[in-house]
Amino acid sequence: MNVKKSIVALSVISLLSACAQNQPVEMNVDENINSNKIKITEANYAKAETARNYNNWLKFGANNHIAHMKQLPPRGKAAPTVQMNDDTLYSVVITEAVDGKVKFSIPKSDVYMAVQVVTEGGHGQYYVVGEGDYNVSIETKYAFLIYRTGTEKGLDAARSAQQLIKDDSFKFGTYQLPNYDFEEVEEWTARLTKETSGSAFEYTFPRTSKNITDLHQWNLENANGWGGSSPEVNVANKYTNSVILSSGECLSTTFENPESKYFTSITAYDSSRYLIEGVKHVSSHTWEENKDGTVTVSFNCGDNAVNNIDTKGTDFTFTMRYYGLSQKVMDGKISPEKTVK
Repeated sequence: MNVKKSIVALSVISLLSACAQNQPVEMNVDENINSNKIKITEANYAKAETARNYNNWLKFGANNHIAHMKQLPPRGKAAPTVQMNDDTLYSVVITEAVDGKVKFSIPKSDVYMAVQVVTEGGHGQYYVVGEGDYNVSIETKYAFLIYRTGTEKGLDAARSAQQLIKDDSFKFGTYQLPNYDFEEVEEWTARLTKETSGSAFEYTFPRTSKNITDLHQWNLENANGWGGSSPEVNVANKYTNSVILSSGECLSTTFENPESKYFTSITAYDSSRYLIEGVKHVSSHTWEENKDGTVTVSFNCGDNAVNNIDTKGTDFTFTMRYYGLSQKVMDGKISPEKTVK
């Protein structure tokens, strides 16, 4: 009996000793897990920024069902995506491709509705507008679908249109977030955004990885306006940013009517490209034209100024969005962001 007790006691002591000896090993495992985070480079930044945006929408359930945002986007960094539209409501789906393709539909409605298919590389590979069933090939395993529903007839009409969207063609629930170092992604995004603050910035948004001609330009586009579409006359959109402007003076820009097929909007953002609390956009649905057919948009010039955007004391940049851009906009003949005074 005493021998058995001695053996048990020795076993317990040996086990405790082993646990104590193994404790540093367990800490090293944790360190290895942290070190396994994917470091951010010029080559993978766009994919990492895309994963960050996918992750932000995972929190809204977009990996399990269509996620409808039934209000205008949150202001500041509470927004799930940088430089969000303030003129449409969002609905988002994260889906796995089936046999390399994604199926979706746009319902018949009396408001603007478009779907953009964004790959894991951040490319808006497709941008389609209007009622119909679509079946498109994509270059990555997963896709991020952005439904943009127009608010031109009010929020209630937009919400009603959102409810018509079907989600029974999607393969939900299989997306796994890559282990990027997202703190490092934030640092890259801040640095790249700052780089463009001193000059007007134009987006090209290449449709696929094969269409990238300037990697640094592509990274700048993802940092400043992830999820934008590649310009296509009378179909997709074009985006441009102004420099950072002072809120302490009355400014304006006058330009020829862009004559976008669907509409044009001008939205102010803070220096990090997020919407500003209490600030409204101006769009061609409601703007007032000058007698000669041109359009003037004012900034911080008072309630009586034509098409005035009050940025509430916040220095700002503004984004021009041309929904279904015209050929003259595609050709660069209209550039309101370059004529501010």
